[in-house]
Amino acid sequence: MKAKMFRALLPIAIVFTMISCSTSETEDAAAPIVENFSYTDVELDLMSKINEHRASVGLNTLQPINHISFKSAEHNDYMISNDVVGHQQFEQRANNIKQVLGALKVSENVAYNYQSNAGVLNAWLLSDGHKENIEGEYTHFGISIKTNPATGKKYYTNIFMKR
Repeated sequence: MKAKMFRALLPIAIVFTMISCSTSETEDAAAPIVENFSYTDVELDLMSKINEHRASVGLNTLQPINHISFKSAEHNDYMISNDVVGHQQFEQRANNIKQVLGALKVSENVAYNYQSNAGVLNAWLLSDGHKENIEGEYTHFGISIKTNPATGKKYYTNIFMKR
């Protein structure tokens, strides 16, 4: 009797195992694209200054993408809440942008405690690595500038992307 029941349930168990171990469509689907992002006047100004610099050296201007600015804002939130400045978890941000937006190349500039957009842009242009990102072969970018409410200090994240 047990053998008959086992033989009857075995095909059902095999089918259930095959279905439960397969990858679902939602697991294969790309993360959602963030389409809405509200830029502050300060963020728009810095994006304009970066594009003005690129144009002044004969480069294409970059088109903003809200998803990239959202990822930049997430990183600013992380830096503020963890009291750090750096490129922590950059690979995760870059991989998300590659997956969601089809980027071929992604880079990032961060800064902390500058009082003006001219000041942060000048500092980035005086740094070889940051300047390379600003003047790199990119097509799109995003930016976030956030102020730590506890200290009043500004955090900047600027991500570049090439499609």
